[in-house]
Amino acid sequence: MYLNELSKNECAKIIAIKCTDKLKARLSSFGITRGSDVFIIEHTLSKNTIEIKINNTKIALRKSEAKLIEVEKSLCKN
Repeated sequence: MYLNELSKNECAKIIAIKCTDKLKARLSSFGITRGSDVFIIEHTLSKNTIEIKINNTKIALRKSEAKLIEVEKSLCKN
């Protein structure tokens, strides 16, 4: 499953990031790396952007970027 398929308030662990090296470096600079836990905060009304929380940082990703991040659903950690 991919990050864009998760619903609001769901958690997941990043399994793989399938994109160009340039985009992978940009995502990595935000803490979006394999093995990281991610929490879906919100989808925009138009569903073009996903707001996530990763390592206590809120980040907005384009849907096109979220489609490239393979995840595995997990239980949310409080």
